[in-house]
Amino acid sequence: MLGRASMNVFLRNVDKNLETWALLFFYSLLVTTMAVEVVRRELFSFSSIWGEEIVRYAFIYLVWIGAAAGIRDRAHIRIDVAFTYLRERTKAVFYLLGDFVMLGLSVVALWYSFETVQVSWKFGSVTDGLRLSKVWFLIAVPIGFTLIIYRLVQSILRDFHHLRNGMPVFTGKKMFD
Repeated sequence: MLGRASMNVFLRNVDKNLETWALLFFYSLLVTTMAVEVVRRELFSFSSIWGEEIVRYAFIYLVWIGAAAGIRDRAHIRIDVAFTYLRERTKAVFYLLGDFVMLGLSVVALWYSFETVQVSWKFGSVTDGLRLSKVWFLIAVPIGFTLIIYRLVQSILRDFHHLRNGMPVFTGKKMFD
């Protein structure tokens, strides 16, 4: 039974911190590679094509994983002045409506994002410098939308729970919480 409890703790930690750790990894990779490339360019008058590619693709992953983290924390930019004048139930309904619209758009975008990956896979396209399959980098978009959908479903379930139990709706984390 101890194994199941520790597995549940592990899964809760992954659910809570997955995007944070992935963002830390890709941001560190991006900054480190950029710093190395700047030093190489300025001191040695030499740069590499692979450094530029690593930075570009790390940034792509950073953006898509960051979007999912923003949904998890309800931290995306929004105009919520009107929400201060609404009752909690009405506020929850509006948040749910927004999440359902975003969920629908995300499902459609996920569906279409696979087309690019499939074309790259079919024709075996590779990156210019690293000579790696572009699939590894194009898959960032479907991964991002999958994470976004997962976080939206969590948000919808949380909001339904709060609405049903008369609890205040989760309005998002404050900056640096």
